[in-house]
Amino acid sequence: MTQARRLVVPPVAVIGQPVSTVSTPALLVDLNAFESNLKQMTCLAAAAGVALRPHAKAHKSVAIAQRQVAAGAVGICCQKLSEAYPFATAGIASIHVSNEFVGADKAAMAAELARFTRLSICVDDVRQVREAGIAAAQAGVRIDVLPEVNAGQGRCGVGSADALMALIEAINEHPALRFAGLQAYHGGAQHIRDWAGRREAAQRAGDVTAGYVRHLEARGLRCEVVTGGGTGTAEFDIASGAYNEIQPGSYLFMDGDYGANEWLGAFRPDHSLFIAAAVMSTTRPGGAVCDAGLKSIAVDSGLPRVWSPGVDASVRYVAANDEHGVMEVVNDAAKAVLGERIWLVPGHCDPTANLHDAYVCVRGGMVEEVWAIEARGLSR
Repeated sequence: MTQARRLVVPPVAVIGQPVSTVSTPALLVDLNAFESNLKQMTCLAAAAGVALRPHAKAHKSVAIAQRQVAAGAVGICCQKLSEAYPFATAGIASIHVSNEFVGADKAAMAAELARFTRLSICVDDVRQVREAGIAAAQAGVRIDVLPEVNAGQGRCGVGSADALMALIEAINEHPALRFAGLQAYHGGAQHIRDWAGRREAAQRAGDVTAGYVRHLEARGLRCEVVTGGGTGTAEFDIASGAYNEIQPGSYLFMDGDYGANEWLGAFRPDHSLFIAAAVMSTTRPGGAVCDAGLKSIAVDSGLPRVWSPGVDASVRYVAANDEHGVMEVVNDAAKAVLGERIWLVPGHCDPTANLHDAYVCVRGGMVEEVWAIEARGLSR
């Protein structure tokens, strides 16, 4: 009997080969723009003496986290406990889970993570504190805890000094937990389009956060860490004096939504994340179809924008189906060519990265590296 041959999916790209050989759809990183964005944010924080703890939920890649730490980051943030596992396994020494969780199963995950990394977590309810304290004590580990305060987002976080004090008292009742400071994040402020409007919203969030810090200091409670902020407000958060640590994530990639913001200050980012797609059908007059649809690009922040030089002015992405991207030819003199490669700027980098296994990193028209996306799909 002939043994059946095992099929293996070919790699999406081969290092050293031209970008034109990358199999589509693929997630591309322009290394020159990526490295510029990384350096800008790192230097901006360092110059002000503010710690940089970038958010790995944006990229979900160990290789990228390692580069951020090597550049000067104090550690990373994750938004979910399971998301932190690949990073802790890879030796990232400090991880902050900047989101609440509840349940004995989640508390056990936190305690397990704390065996491999210095772990800090967020809480906004006494039950969360109690569950984490019991699990940490049983595992023989210590976990730093940062109560979250509502700095304007209106999503998670306590909204009064009394509620904050109740959380700190609960933390202090558990020897396996340590009160380490505050989490304060205003996500809505990140996407205010005009630069001055973002600055004003960030200042209001900083004022709220600073008020909580003063309240605690008046009672002899020191916040070792006051962490928050994001890509859209990072330069304002750094300058505010309210935070000694910031958590930008998308600054490395700059998706379509962030690209729509006005950037007038010290941080001038470039797009570095793209979807490589190919024109797969041209049978419809005045239109074309590419091979990147909903299973390749998140559209919660809008449809992707065609970026490819010489094509972006003549073709517009108008609808996303499961496997198809429907495009319109908007320039009568142009015609989409079957097999033509295009680059698309995704509207939202975080969920787009979650759809792919790897980043294909390119420079000068060549594939230079391929980085795995180890934390994709880890949403517990």
